[in-house]
Order: sequence, then structure tokens, then C-alpha cells
Amino acid sequence: MAAEYKMRTPRSKELFRRAQSVLPGGTNYHIRFYKPYPAFISRAKGPLVWDIDGNVYDDYWMGHGVHVLGHAPDFVLEKVREIASRGTHLGYPHELLVDYAELLVKVLPGIEMIRFCNSGTESVMYALRLARAFTGRKKVIKMEGGWHGAYDGLHVGVAPPYNVPESKGLPDEAIANTLVVPFNDLEAIERALKDDDVAAVIVEPVMGAAGCIGPEPGYLKGLRDLTYEHGVLLIFDEVITGFRLAPGGAQEYFGIKADLVVLGKAIGGGFPGAGAFAGPSEVMELLDHLKHPDPRERSAHGGTFTGNPITLAAGYALVSHLNAHRHLYEHFNSLWNKVREELNKLGDEFGLPCHATGEGSMIGLHFTTRRPANHRTAVEARWSTKVYELFHLFMRLKGVLYMTEQNAHFFASMAHGEGQAGKLVEAIEEFMSEFASEKAVREWVDKVKA
Repeated sequence: MAAEYKMRTPRSKELFRRAQSVLPGGTNYHIRFYKPYPAFISRAKGPLVWDIDGNVYDDYWMGHGVHVLGHAPDFVLEKVREIASRGTHLGYPHELLVDYAELLVKVLPGIEMIRFCNSGTESVMYALRLARAFTGRKKVIKMEGGWHGAYDGLHVGVAPPYNVPESKGLPDEAIANTLVVPFNDLEAIERALKDDDVAAVIVEPVMGAAGCIGPEPGYLKGLRDLTYEHGVLLIFDEVITGFRLAPGGAQEYFGIKADLVVLGKAIGGGFPGAGAFAGPSEVMELLDHLKHPDPRERSAHGGTFTGNPITLAAGYALVSHLNAHRHLYEHFNSLWNKVREELNKLGDEFGLPCHATGEGSMIGLHFTTRRPANHRTAVEARWSTKVYELFHLFMRLKGVLYMTEQNAHFFASMAHGEGQAGKLVEAIEEFMSEFASEKAVREWVDKVKA
């Protein structure tokens, strides 16, 4: 398979060779690398991307999950052109800043005020600072496998062993106030909350980078009840789930209100510099310089490009459209829930331990001996690590592209129709059929299952 991939992608191979001389690792983000080298993408539209060799792929990465409506919706681009013609970065307050904030307060449940940031990482950082300011406490609880960007205080617990910094150069002191517990485990949360210095619990309502793992029935409600009981702020990291599961994100989809919501990706309509954090006035007013003129008596937030008109124009166009066409979500979620059901049947059909997880258009595929309810199981129950690499290469050759080759997860868009959904299922079925037919693999799987 690798030889066929190389034959199809000679220009990408050459570009990767050049990239290695000027970009560490030959890319600008390590998760964008896959073996033997990544396909370099030249353009994208709707559900598709094209690489520089002319190969076309059904895209299930969607700009890290950004593009809920698919790549480059025309009406979003038109709105951006209109706003950009007046100036690319004003550096002053502008009307769209207020218009978009008012729209989001209407669309997002329980939200009364909002501040825009430049990324999901920034939004998390400011939200945690605000939670600490409001509660007067220091510690924060996060989930094993939870990804909240590269903010120092949460750059721990992303991968086993879960209790050490995730990066060289990050001192232990940076994570000293971070407690890490398994997702979908209320008893673990309850034990951690016995520490009376906990300011907040931050959670992805559906875990993204951990493999699109959804909450078990009652988990989010239990989390909400426990945080209320202990006077701890519940923060939903909706950088991925925001506007994807419903116009009001996971709060609307699951019917659970958080104290603070962190947003990113789609809030910028597919344009860079996208992020925000939002919550009730009681909490958000700690950012108010008019009410708290002494900077040491308020929670700091700012940034040169915060509220950039181009990013807000794209986001405003996208969210306005989604809110005005709420009916789209019923078919969107139904289609990909059905895909998930079909994928789970395939594992049984071919006798391969394989489980599809997620909610709506977020689908994870796990080659594990049991269905993972959290990241620890998704890692420890793998019966092979090599199969994820083989699967990624196989899918590329079938014209399906996603990230990463360490985890199989798919972010569909509303531009993906039933044809693409069927193609995805067929390609995965073909992989399982070929993989299960190999005698050595069959003996290996039977041994693992025994």
C-alpha cells in the first residue's frame, strides 16, 4: 500500500523533503504528519480536499472539526469580503463585535456575557483564570485524554501515564494545581472534589482527541450536581462540540448548563483567530474594568487581535445561518448516528474487536477488545497499535482523509451527504474484510479475544 501511495503523491513527497529543511519534522503541527509523509493539500470546497498531485479526498478532518457546513461556504466568504473591504484589523470597537455577541447570548444556553479570544487555547487559559478569580481557589480538575490546547496548566493528562507534563520544558510546578481523573467516572470526580481548593472542573462534553468518546447516561448530570454541591464552576470546553451537535452546542444537545463555556474553531466561521469564553454576568463581570478599575481586583483579558472583524464576520455568518436553519441538525445527527450503528455491526460481522463511539457527526473508531468509555480504556484495550497506521493508509488510498494515524476519528460536515456516508462505510467494510481474511491476523485476534 505504501508503494501505491508514493506513486500517487510524488509532488507531496518532494515538498515534504523540502519542508524538513525549514520546518522541524517537516510540518507546522506534529499531528499533521503521517507515514511515509503527508499529502500536501492545495484547495478545499464543501466535503472535499485536493492534494497538490490532484488526488481528491472526502475530508473527515474538516480543519480540525472547524467546518460544520463544509469548506468555504459561499455566503461566509461573501460576508468576509464585505467586511475586509473596510479594513482587515481596526484595533477599535466596531458594530459587528456587539451584533455577534448579542447573537451568541441568544443562541447559547445560560450565557449572558461573552469575550472573544484568538484561539481555543487562549479561551481555556482565560476561563480558568476567571474561575479562580471568582471562587478564590487554585485547583482545576480535568479528564484523562482531554485536550484543551497547549496552555501550561492543562498540558498534562493527555496521554499515559497522565500525571506528568506533556512537553519537555514544562516544569512540574506548572501542573501542580491540576488534578486528572478518568472521563465517565463520577466516583473519581467525587473523590477529587473532596479537595476544598478546587475552582473548576473542565470537560469536553464529547471527548475529541481522545477518540470521540461520548458521556454515558447520567454522567454530565452527575457532574453538574457534584460541582453545584461543592461550589465549583463547571466549564464545558466546546471548542469542537460548539455549533456541531446543535446551534447551542453540547449544552443544548444534552440539556445540561455549564457555568462557563469555552468556544473556538467554528465560532470564527472557519477563519483563524477564533475563540471565546462565556458565562453568566455574575462571573463575567469580574472582567469589567469599569466596575473593577484596579487591575488586581479583576481577571485580566485582552489581546491585539481579539474581536478581529474578519473572524467575527465569518463566525457571525455561520452561526446566523445555523441558528436560522435548526432543522438541518435533525438530519445531520441522524445520518451520522446511523453510520455509527453500521460501523458497530461491521465489527461483529467480521469478528474483529472494533467499536464506533461518539455523538452525532463526531465518530471514533477503536480497535479495542472492549468499548471504551474513557481514554484510558481506548489506549489500554487496544489489541494492536499498528492497525491504526494501516487503516489510515488504506483509507487514503480509498479517497478518505482524516487525522490522525494514531487515532481513527471522523468529523463530518453538513456538506457530506448520504453518498459520502455510504462510501465511508463501504471503505471501512472493505478494510475489515481484507484485514480479517489474513490468516496470521485471524489467529492473533482469536488469541486476543480468548
